[in-house]
Amino acid sequence: MTENKFAGADERLKKSSGTLSRGDRDTADAERTNKDGTSITVEERMRTFRSEQSNEVLPTPPKRDGWHYCWLSTTNGSDPIYKRVQKGYEPVKSSEIQGFAQYSVSQGEFEGCVACNEMVLFKLPDELYQAYMNHLHYELPNSEESMLKDNAAIREQDSGGRELGSVEGFDNLARKVRQPTFA
Repeated sequence: MTENKFAGADERLKKSSGTLSRGDRDTADAERTNKDGTSITVEERMRTFRSEQSNEVLPTPPKRDGWHYCWLSTTNGSDPIYKRVQKGYEPVKSSEIQGFAQYSVSQGEFEGCVACNEMVLFKLPDELYQAYMNHLHYELPNSEESMLKDNAAIREQDSGGRELGSVEGFDNLARKVRQPTFA
C-alpha cells in the first residue's frame, strides 16, 4: 500500500484553493508596496533625503553667549590650525561642554580637546567673529562693487567721437546694503 507523502501536510501547502489563495497574497503584497513598486514609505524616503541633505557628520555644539564655535581640520594645508590660533581661535576642552566627553582626545597635540576624526572643535570670541565676517562678507564685496562701478564709469570715445560704455540707468544699479550680523 502506498502512503500519501502529503497526508500530514499543512493546509497552506496544498494546491487546492482554501482560505488563502495566490490571489490573496498578491493583493496583500500590492497593498504593502508603493506606486513605484517599492515597499519604502514616502515618510521613510523623506527622512533619508533630509539626513543626506543636512550632511550632519559632526556633532553640533550647544550655543554659548559670546562665543562662535567651528570645526577645524588638522589636515588642511591651505588653512592650518596654527594660523587660526594666531587669529584668536581657541581649542575647546571636552570639560567645557556637557555631553562631549566621548569626543575627548586622549593623547597628542589636542589632548583633552573635543575632536571627531581629523576635525577639532575651536571657539572664537563673538566680537572677533563678527569683525572677520563683516570684513569678508560686507566690506570686501562692497569695495569690489565700487571698483567695478568706477571702472565702468570711465568713458572712452570711439573713432567717431561717440562715448563708449554708456549704459542708461547704470547710476541706479548700485544699492546700499545694511551691514549684516552673522550667526
